[in-house]
Amino acid sequence: MIVHDDRRCELGEGPLWHPRRNQLYWFDILGKRLMTRGADGPQEWHFAHLVSAAGWISMDELLIASEAALFRFNLETGAKADVAGLEADNPVTRSNDGRADPYGGFWIGTMGKQQQKGAGAIWRYYRGTLRRLFGGITIPNAISFPPGGQVAHFADTVTGRVMRVALDADGWPRGEPEVYLDLTAEGLNPDGAVCDAQGRMWLAEWGAARVACYGPDGTRIETIGFDAPHTSCPAFGGADLTTLYCTTALEGMDAAARLAHPRAGMTFAASDVAQGVPEYQVIL
Repeated sequence: MIVHDDRRCELGEGPLWHPRRNQLYWFDILGKRLMTRGADGPQEWHFAHLVSAAGWISMDELLIASEAALFRFNLETGAKADVAGLEADNPVTRSNDGRADPYGGFWIGTMGKQQQKGAGAIWRYYRGTLRRLFGGITIPNAISFPPGGQVAHFADTVTGRVMRVALDADGWPRGEPEVYLDLTAEGLNPDGAVCDAQGRMWLAEWGAARVACYGPDGTRIETIGFDAPHTSCPAFGGADLTTLYCTTALEGMDAAARLAHPRAGMTFAASDVAQGVPEYQVIL
């Protein structure tokens, strides 16, 4: 495990390995910034609103989720264009975890800015349609898709459970979600997640300083520790997609804890972990 980037995020989230640019992008939600590190060193873009997750549209454009919209963002020019409002009439909420699905859609969760109970939801944008999938969510996380496009995962962190729901031929949920992982007995907090080529989930466990790997049957296979208590979201990247990146956060840590964990909030990389899957392209 190494430090990929030593800028400390108040709330690191949404790591995305852009398969055409061969570069990792991620967010500091509370810092209202998109971040990356390339051959020329660190770079970041600042926004007027909270931003949390993205999918790639093309070589130069991302679809970014903010507290009030999904918008196109050009990495070269900085140009922005709104695609759809996202609870724009509700100042209580913001976006959180999100990820593109195998069908070209984009799933995004919303939550109360003060973590108000049940204030959020999980939405899906698909070819011009933004539809609310699940409501009553407090902290949406773990949005991820095993290869094959048969199921989707998501979690409400405060429940301690990760859910699994079947998908139809266009990637919309069909039937009711079922429990995939129940971490309540261990007191673990499921945060962001990504699936590898074998269909295993790599789940950041907030407060546990680790990312844990779970098989399709829910069996824990292994864990990878990171030098920060609040691991928030993993992503596979690198030239061969075998490096596991992980964002972390300072949020929720008092001054003493921040001093005791000087790497908290940094973004990490662990090499030769597992074979990842290229991030899916968002089709507008």
